[in-house]
Amino acid sequence: MRRNIVHSGADALIYEIRQIVGVAKKLEALGVPITYENIGDPIQKGEKVAPWMKKIVSDLILEDKSWAYTATQGFEKTRNFLADKVNERGGAQITADDILFFNGLGDAVAKIFGFLRREARVIGPSPAYSTLSSAEAAHSGYEHMTYNLNPEQGWMPDLEDIENKVKYNDSIAGILLINPDNPTGAVYDKNVMREIVKIAEKYDVMLICDETYAHVNYSETGTIHLSEVIGNKVPGMALRSVSKEFPWPGGRCGWLEIFNKDKDPVFARYAKSLLDAKMLEVCSTTLPQMAIPEVYSHPQFLPHLKERNEKFKKKAKLATESFKGLKGVTVVEPKGAFYLTVAFDKGVLGDKMTLPISNPKAEEFIRPLLGNCAPDRRFVYYLLASTGICVVPLSSFCTDRDGFRVTLLEEDEEKFRWIYNTLRKSIEDYTASA
Repeated sequence: MRRNIVHSGADALIYEIRQIVGVAKKLEALGVPITYENIGDPIQKGEKVAPWMKKIVSDLILEDKSWAYTATQGFEKTRNFLADKVNERGGAQITADDILFFNGLGDAVAKIFGFLRREARVIGPSPAYSTLSSAEAAHSGYEHMTYNLNPEQGWMPDLEDIENKVKYNDSIAGILLINPDNPTGAVYDKNVMREIVKIAEKYDVMLICDETYAHVNYSETGTIHLSEVIGNKVPGMALRSVSKEFPWPGGRCGWLEIFNKDKDPVFARYAKSLLDAKMLEVCSTTLPQMAIPEVYSHPQFLPHLKERNEKFKKKAKLATESFKGLKGVTVVEPKGAFYLTVAFDKGVLGDKMTLPISNPKAEEFIRPLLGNCAPDRRFVYYLLASTGICVVPLSSFCTDRDGFRVTLLEEDEEKFRWIYNTLRKSIEDYTASA
């Protein structure tokens, strides 16, 4: 073409969590049985949707208005309901006008970064969730800017690292945090959150908090929402969703809770641009929005959350114990979300290490993929061809640490134990093969 039409950030649009599926599908076609541990879809891993929740949605389908457009910002009853829920926490107070719905948080993230001035950067955690880090990098045309999460400190944010980077880089306009965190499963307590708010206030930047897993939290801390700690000065937004906590990932229903919009005219204009962009699309899907007040208000909802969190707490403990005493790795027990991160210690992985692959066609397919790839990706490819377990290399989460992320979602306990015992043995065999 006579003009280059490719966006400068096009190469940053990488989502390894799903891209690894392409490799797995080819191995599956060659006869390797695959166990998919790459993506956080509870339904695909065997979780059953609660019958009372199905009843709510099926009854709403019979209402004609669930088939219609709704307000651009979102279904009014639901926005009022959610604003009241925020205000009940006793922190930042909002109205229905501070709630904005999207077709899933992927849509919200695209808008958040797509309508941010290109020179304005948002610093996020490392390891980073791919949707967020890729969107920020694509928006800016540069590598995603990060602060460190420290596995030796339970994957807590390095507050000194955050402050130094914000202080000495005036292009940073916002700090992103994920609580509970994906991919590490860490949960930030109120003190950590307040310290980050202090940094944001001191350097006059906004806060963005991904709260996708706010109610998938089995820590002693419990859920700490951004609204509880942000105060009345720092502008910010929380990202919420039904995907993981109902769970209804296929519903594609997420929303923003926007705080202190009136405290900064620049932030207010930016927030308006998100609504203006949404107006071009008319609205987000009506049905799941209508379901939110009915599900949240149902007498079984809180027991439902409690039961799920107890289940994930048990799985997190069992999974972590699978790696107990294993040299060369750091494994922190997750406290929220439904992932576990295995981090290899520096220098553990080598380019001569292998795993036995019993399927000759699988070995023939995988070998060309091993050249010039990150050490943890090399392990993940060997693991996939050898055992059929599909995990995501940690290096694809915007970090220089080697490792991998695996889910806690398998519902069959026997298979769950097999997955984690196999992971441990594969690490032992791989590191001993050099």
